[in-house]
Amino acid sequence: NLYLYPIDAISHILFTRIQLNSSTMKLAILSTLLAGTAAFAPAVKHGSASTALNAELMEVKQKVPCFGATPLGGEHVFIGENYWDKLTLDYGSADTGAFLQAAELKHGRSAMIATVGFAFHKLGLTFNNISPHTYLSVTKDIKFADLAAMSPVDAVKMIPVEGWGQIFAVITAIEIYELTHRDGEIKTGESIAPGLQSGGLTGDLGWNPLGVTITDRRRLSEIQNGRAAMFAISAWVANECVAGSVPLKLPW
Repeated sequence: NLYLYPIDAISHILFTRIQLNSSTMKLAILSTLLAGTAAFAPAVKHGSASTALNAELMEVKQKVPCFGATPLGGEHVFIGENYWDKLTLDYGSADTGAFLQAAELKHGRSAMIATVGFAFHKLGLTFNNISPHTYLSVTKDIKFADLAAMSPVDAVKMIPVEGWGQIFAVITAIEIYELTHRDGEIKTGESIAPGLQSGGLTGDLGWNPLGVTITDRRRLSEIQNGRAAMFAISAWVANECVAGSVPLKLPW
């Protein structure tokens, strides 16, 4: 039906189609060039970080064993196992468990010494009765006989400042020894003290003058006695400070 259109209209339509075809050809060429360039670009690994994170989250950690389970009814019962697992698996590691066991062992030993001293005082076995010593402090005129008439808690309050200084000096010496020694020897060639390294504190001071053979049974006995002593000294001090707070008749 070209004969129906004027010549000018036909020319305009043909020119427009030529322009569209030219634009389409340019776009095709540009797309081809971009695709070829992208082929030489390095591939971006978006999933590498997330894959590593997922692998870390999916990793199953090995349960950290805890020595010293309580033997109840012939079976060893691990009281507080859920908290132990959280501290050693979720919040820490096996070295965290070693530190916690060392702390328990150290507190247990302190509690055992405290229970012996408390019981000796309550039973009248003070130094003026079992030794030739009469004075706790000559300069402060404090006699053991005067302390024997008091409760153990009140007697502790009578210790002078110099006495507390001596007590803390001994504790400091033991702590420094544990921090700087390993296997009974001082370590001088290390930039970090053995006791400050991960898993460095174990509660073993390497001091065994009697040469006692260390067995698991003896280790368990020490831990169990330490736990019992911590309960005992807490109850005794509470009963001494708050009358009737312990509903048990004590031997004194």
